[in-house]
Amino acid sequence: IIAFLFTTVAANAIAIVGTNPVSGMTLMTLILASIVMVAVGLKGAAGMVSALIIGGVVCTALSMAGGFITDLKIGYWLGTTPAKQQGWKFLGTLVSAATVGGVILILNQTYGFTSGQLAAPQANAMAAVIEPLMSGAGAPWVLYAIGAVLAIVLNFCKIPALAFALGMFIPLDLNTPLLIGGAINWYVGSRSKDKELNAARLEKGTLLASGFIAGGALMGVISAALRFTGVNLVNETWLEGNLAEVLAVVMYILLIAYLAVSSLRARKEA
Repeated sequence: IIAFLFTTVAANAIAIVGTNPVSGMTLMTLILASIVMVAVGLKGAAGMVSALIIGGVVCTALSMAGGFITDLKIGYWLGTTPAKQQGWKFLGTLVSAATVGGVILILNQTYGFTSGQLAAPQANAMAAVIEPLMSGAGAPWVLYAIGAVLAIVLNFCKIPALAFALGMFIPLDLNTPLLIGGAINWYVGSRSKDKELNAARLEKGTLLASGFIAGGALMGVISAALRFTGVNLVNETWLEGNLAEVLAVVMYILLIAYLAVSSLRARKEA
């Protein structure tokens, strides 16, 4: 029932504003599921597992709904039909379902999700929501109410509540690249008085940034797979030295410059 109701919200959000509020609705699902589980007497580890299964189903449904809405828009532009897209979507779902579990196990075995390179702040937030309910302590409803009021105030101040909230609980090492990316976005999108040209530059910048994200994710999986099989091409001793840090900063600056310059070279459609 929750998946049926929330997927409509996800699809509508993607279609209108291009953003899928998966995290917020998943957390809401976990809260509702935990309350129901506790009410029927299912607490402790068993209750947590049950709530997480429900949250996982709803989260996956939300992601699939939002992704499919985007696919339908692109398919409309390219001239395909929803029926064909739906058929290939099912095939893609089967392939991803068969592979993603193994990838998660390899990443957990290699790096771990509790700390280090793959620390998962959203998972920690979900744990903070579930544990008090399942342990009998009750949910911090006052804090939830304060968060809701804060979101309303931020909206009145024309400040994105989601971005503000993410900035509060995401670690600094993840927040810093987001801040730099936002600065590049502002710079690229404000260099011209022509709004159409700025829009074209931002669109190209988004495309390049998406490529960087996808490429980084793929190389991360490849690196984890190599380490899982016992192949480690990284010189850990050199990596801990100052020269490695200097080289990383230089490469990061070059990456920023490439993203900004390439985006500024975009031209609006005739």
